[in-house]
Amino acid sequence: MPTIVVEVMPKAELLDPQGKAVAGALARLGKTRFTSVRIGKRFEVTVDGAVDDALLDEVRALAEEMFSNSVIEDVVSVEVIGSVNH
Repeated sequence: MPTIVVEVMPKAELLDPQGKAVAGALARLGKTRFTSVRIGKRFEVTVDGAVDDALLDEVRALAEEMFSNSVIEDVVSVEVIGSVNH
């Protein structure tokens, strides 16, 4: 069965406190080559049947309306993994 992966990230212009905390922890561990970290969300939606343009459009709409908060987040990708009949 195909899986559609949706990735959501905080808007670039907004502070990412979780990412900042992880970046600080990396620095304290001596991992100085990592200059910043941004933390987002990943949704995996498994579907029954073929993936077509209409289904991808439906998932994109869900991503904008349900999976993300458009005030503070951007949907950065919608991608099909697994078996594809598209």
